[in-house]
Amino acid sequence: MSDKKNEDYTIRMPDSAMRSPYGGEKDPFIPQRPSRVASHHSLASPISNIENSPIFSVLAYCLSSISMTIVNKYVVSGSEWNLNFFYLAVQSIVCIVTIELCKQLGLIKNLAPFDVNKGKRWFPISLLLVGMIYTSTKSLQYLSVPVYTIFKNLTTIVIAYGEVLWFGGSVTPLALLSFGLMVLSSVVAAWADTRSAAQTAEAAAALATLNAGYAWMGLNVFCTASYILSMRKVIKSMNFKDWDSMFYNNLLTIPVLIVCSLVAEDWSSENLSKNFPPESRNALLIGMIYSGMAAIFISYCSAWCIRVTSSTTYSMVGALNKLPIAVSGLIFFSAPVTVGSVSAIIIGFISGIVYAWAKVRQTQVAKNSLPTTQPTMSASSQSTRDAANS
Repeated sequence: MSDKKNEDYTIRMPDSAMRSPYGGEKDPFIPQRPSRVASHHSLASPISNIENSPIFSVLAYCLSSISMTIVNKYVVSGSEWNLNFFYLAVQSIVCIVTIELCKQLGLIKNLAPFDVNKGKRWFPISLLLVGMIYTSTKSLQYLSVPVYTIFKNLTTIVIAYGEVLWFGGSVTPLALLSFGLMVLSSVVAAWADTRSAAQTAEAAAALATLNAGYAWMGLNVFCTASYILSMRKVIKSMNFKDWDSMFYNNLLTIPVLIVCSLVAEDWSSENLSKNFPPESRNALLIGMIYSGMAAIFISYCSAWCIRVTSSTTYSMVGALNKLPIAVSGLIFFSAPVTVGSVSAIIIGFISGIVYAWAKVRQTQVAKNSLPTTQPTMSASSQSTRDAANS
């Protein structure tokens, strides 16, 4: 975000000095001689091209988010799996260790030391994060990846109306259309899922599993909206930089997740052997470690995508990325492919595009209009004012 802000105020100097090692127009007829700087630049140019490539940034963001969902589904999809708190604790520990390692290597330079007072203020946000990620893994455990992805769109509706109630935001007619499509896609997905489950040999057990998944998904929608809206309210006043919020989130959730795991989960050797069978134990442990690192990959790739493209492109990529995530669930986990499920994926995909376009249009209108009255305050603006008054 800081990179995009700097671009608006960059003064581009004349490039005449770049045309010749002697100053460009000063000696135009003297032949250029190869220099160490030029050779070094030629060696670094492939890496620079990748770092500034919109295509590579978009692909990296899509692959990291898809792999995160697939790995999470793989870990929690075991028939005897019941160690979700432990899994999330491992994710947070791996994330903190990776962040500290990157800081020691100089890859992360703007991470401030832990502040106890900030930790106390941020701890309620971390509790909301625990609720969000726990209900997310539980719903993903019971639902297929396409249905999970489609129902996640409902979080957008709750957040949008939370913005209206808490921060004085607004909902445009185009956004309302996207919300209607999101609800329609969820209804179609649920109908197709229950119909497919009813036709199986163990219909009662399959329907019970789906109902549990829908219940956890409903809780996840409200937990996610509560976390995001609360974080927007607090994060500006905390003066967090790029990596600070991820660092505090993961560090503060570790003790909570460990305590919850020790209290609520079965740590007997018999249960551990059920959750980690010998034939898939190594793959599960690798997946758990990768999921913690993938959170950092997604954060980096998101910032990379915004830096080399724009926030508009990033929002569109986020909407378009729902389709490959849903399709990957059909490929890797043999989710039932029916007319209803495919229709729900397509409707959900269209709803995401419509919503992203609605946000782009709303931003363009806000930029092009002159404020004749006091404008409606968005979440970020309200948070900035709260930070100034605190």
